[in-house]
Order: sequence, then C-alpha cells, then structure tokens
Amino acid sequence: MHAETETSFLVDLNQNIGIVHRVCHTYFPYDTAEREDLFQDIMYQLWKSYLQFKGESKFSTWMYKVALNTAITHIRRSTRAPQNAELTESVGGTAHTDEHMGRLEEVRLLHEAIAALSHIDKAIILLHLEEQNYDEIASITGLTKTNVSVRLVRIKRALKGYLQKYR
Repeated sequence: MHAETETSFLVDLNQNIGIVHRVCHTYFPYDTAEREDLFQDIMYQLWKSYLQFKGESKFSTWMYKVALNTAITHIRRSTRAPQNAELTESVGGTAHTDEHMGRLEEVRLLHEAIAALSHIDKAIILLHLEEQNYDEIASITGLTKTNVSVRLVRIKRALKGYLQKYR
C-alpha cells in the first residue's frame, strides 16, 4: 500500500472506529477475549480489503459491511462455546438510586434480548440503532429494503416481548 493510500485509510478508519467497537460489543457483549479477537479480525479485514473500496458508497457503509460480515464469519468458525455472563457496570462517584439501578437493569435486559437474536437480526438492529436508513441497512446486509422493514418490525416485537416478561 502506498503511503498516500495508507494515510487515507487511517484517516477514514479513525473517523469511523466507533463502528468496529459497536459491532464487537453487539456480538460479544460479555466475552472480552472474543470481543478483542473479533476487533483484530475486523481491523485486518478492513486493511486487507481497503484497496477494493471504490468509493461507490460512504466509507462508513462499506466499513459496516466488512465489520458485520467479519463478525458473522468469526462466530461461525469459532469453536468456543458461548459463555453467558452477567453484564456488570461500575458507576464511579454516582449515587445508586432506584431509578439508576432500574435503568441499568433495563440496559442489561436489552443486551440480553439482543444477544438472543440471530446474527443477521443483531446486525439489523445495530444498524437501526445507529440511525441508518432502510436503504443503507439493505445495502450493508444484502437484504432488500422490504425485507429489512419486515425484519425490523419482528425484531422490535421480539425485543418488546422479551423485556415485558421481566417487568
């Protein structure tokens, strides 16, 4: 890779690095080692395929596509059994009020509900939460816009049902 291309890659990557972190946390919210392995896999795939990025879409759209495809491939070839762990958060210097603890519990339940989704549904809800439009989600996932719409309705219904079980 030429120095100019390398610089361009690093600038684009640094402006959008949050995408990689969000994908890693979506697929491995509880397993730090797997999350770090996935992060490395995604970074390698981004670097390896950067010369193929033609600028026909936004860099962030291309980056999501590479990151999500790498995450799904990583999970499929992983021989490690999934480990369930409790989501724990440390809130330093904040009073533990009932309201705060209630929100933490809701966040934990939401993470648990998302973790139970299929790989493609996780990708769709992640992109939706990132405020990507249906066209972008369709482009990144390879689904049709109509399929994205239908799946989002079903995903939201499933998440709502899961959360209502615990209220």
